[in-house]
Amino acid sequence: MDKYVCLEHVELAMDEIVDETEEYPILEELNTEEKKTCEYCPQPAVYVVSSKK
Repeated sequence: MDKYVCLEHVELAMDEIVDETEEYPILEELNTEEKKTCEYCPQPAVYVVSSKK
């Protein structure tokens, strides 16, 4: 499970993954070529938060 998020919503995505998987999520910065939108707002995504599974 990957969640693409802006800086403002990183904590929210991390909390959701912890709640769902009960494991600490992986936080990675997106490279500049990836054009994704935040899952919670219309801002460009800066990070991808993912579970280990």
